[in-house]
Amino acid sequence: MLQISAAATATILVPGIALADDWIRVDSVPLTSTVHGGRASIMRWRPNAHQAPPHYQPPQYETARYTLPTRSESNETRSLAMYNPHTGESLNLVYCENGYYVPGALQEVNYFFRDFRQNLVKPIDPRLLDLLHVIHQSSDGTKPFNLVSGYRSPQTNAMLAAQYEGVARHSMHIEGKAADINLPGRQLSILQRIALAMRFGGVGYYPQSGFVHVDTGRIRHWG
Repeated sequence: MLQISAAATATILVPGIALADDWIRVDSVPLTSTVHGGRASIMRWRPNAHQAPPHYQPPQYETARYTLPTRSESNETRSLAMYNPHTGESLNLVYCENGYYVPGALQEVNYFFRDFRQNLVKPIDPRLLDLLHVIHQSSDGTKPFNLVSGYRSPQTNAMLAAQYEGVARHSMHIEGKAADINLPGRQLSILQRIALAMRFGGVGYYPQSGFVHVDTGRIRHWG
């Protein structure tokens, strides 16, 4: 069960714990606004019409192999909204306040980005969230990102690499430093150009697969 520290005010609805009719409504935070009077966030499961809520299994947690930063390079208050089409979960939270990453919010992000095939959670690089925040802000998008791929365990990455071309054997996804995304209402080429202009990390362009890859590794691009 994901635990939230006292530093973050949050509501999480886990599959199998709450049905759609039992969801608690939480005021959402505008994607690029400063938060007044506290913070709100929500993670929820969106069931398919003919699918019963899955049985919840507590995930296993892994540790990062690098020191996670505690402060952003910006002193802004930043938020992020995403939807995971694989799990049906939505995320909308403030993850950085006055330049400091919010530990409880990062725990929510880690769970949202988890390897859903292996049910494994690993810390996500907070700088990746900053990258996504700026891309969304620069795109003038109004809808959440779709998270096509977040954290991948070595087992999942090896399976995908055996099935599909273009999956790196030593992917940044394994380190929790990458995200494959698209944004409803915005062309992939726009997201690619914005990410390239930032000159921060790697940018991969996959128009046939319907996503742009961004990561916090060395500067490079492909596709």
